Amino acid sequence: MEAIIEPFRHAHASGDGYAVSALLSPIPPPYDPGRLYAFYRASNEQRIDPELRYALKYSKGSRIPPDESGAWADMFVLYWRAVGEILKVEEGSNQGRLGDRQWVAVYDTWKALTDSIQRYVSNGTLPFWAVVCMYHAASNLRKFAIKADEQLANTKGSVTFNSGFQDDVVDSLAKTEKLEEAARLFNRMFALCLGDRNPDLRESRKWGTYYMANLQFKTYFKLKTINLCKNVVRSIEAQPDLPPLTLFPKAHQATYKYYTGILAFLQENYTMAETLLTEAWRICNIKAAKNQELILTYLIPCRLVAKHEVPNQQLLARFPGLQERFGPLVACIKQGNLAGFDSALTAGEEEFVKRRIYLTLERGRDIALRNLLRRVFLAGGYEELKEGQTEADMVRKSRISLAEFGAALRMGVGGGSGQNLEDDEVECMIANMIYKASHSPTLAALMRCYHLQP
Repeated sequence: MEAIIEPFRHAHASGDGYAVSALLSPIPPPYDPGRLYAFYRASNEQRIDPELRYALKYSKGSRIPPDESGAWADMFVLYWRAVGEILKVEEGSNQGRLGDRQWVAVYDTWKALTDSIQRYVSNGTLPFWAVVCMYHAASNLRKFAIKADEQLANTKGSVTFNSGFQDDVVDSLAKTEKLEEAARLFNRMFALCLGDRNPDLRESRKWGTYYMANLQFKTYFKLKTINLCKNVVRSIEAQPDLPPLTLFPKAHQATYKYYTGILAFLQENYTMAETLLTEAWRICNIKAAKNQELILTYLIPCRLVAKHEVPNQQLLARFPGLQERFGPLVACIKQGNLAGFDSALTAGEEEFVKRRIYLTLERGRDIALRNLLRRVFLAGGYEELKEGQTEADMVRKSRISLAEFGAALRMGVGGGSGQNLEDDEVECMIANMIYKASHSPTLAALMRCYHLQP
């Protein structure tokens, strides 16, 4: 028992919320992998409560106020019970005999702990830094809720879901009873942090606002209730005395900008989405390759639509997942290969739809078509030199025949098969491109050639 209590005393004396939170973690530290087993086996259901209360309140050197020591004792008792259920799941998994509701038991016991922390933080029994313990407990509660919902769904004969939960934007579950329950608790925690009225910002719970907001974003995306994210953003924007985002930890900043960037992306506000996602990319830890890949998954389509920019091969090579996902599309866009673009889009359709980027990427076909027409324009060569002119006076041809564009489009659309494409269709495609990009110098010749107005 002292293996937990003694470090807790030191962390509490120094006001280190992160150290206390680590002692209430469901995962043992790398330097002490047997800590959970040792803590759980150090007592039993009858003795754990009085032992912890005595250790925290009456032991030599304890300087914790009585009310606060009682609150910590309650939380450590609940933590002890949760650890017991976690160890049962671990043993059952190792033996291949995991019970039908064991993850549900883990969720229930951990929720009791999280509820307790939230209650004591709310009524002021715990010091201000305990908000760190609250949002770390909430983060683990979300993971346990997902596991519990998966187990309940499988037990009821539903489909088997992916066990991973790190890619929050795309995964979803059919049965989400526990996660919805956890989301309601997260909402109370968010309101508790955002609405803190402590005039001393150094001891304010407001510093937990963005962590809880990000946790809500992750949960709402998982639940496919993305519209609820807007309420979180509006609440933050309406809070006049919230410290600037730049004063919060960079991890909180990057995650918040990532999710608000995706919200703008889904609303087709690509300019704002590109700005927010670029900031998230800039702030993101360079060692967090998974997070960088998630940001680029949405930043690449944003820049494709907003700025007609595609990533270079050096960037894609750093992320094999992105190379597989976007590499063929990027190559076809650069080449003006319409048939190849269509094939690559079809090949990745399932993944693109799941990540909600299919319709945005589909707009890249116009850029591929533009590049194809540009190649025809450049292949047209230069006007013949007039008498007295030199090579320095050479200018590109300002008239290109419909037949040349038609031949290129038939080859591009048909994948080299010379697919039948009527002249009217060719002219219609060119007219559409002029309408969409009449400011482009490359297409100016088309307007002059066909006398089409943008």
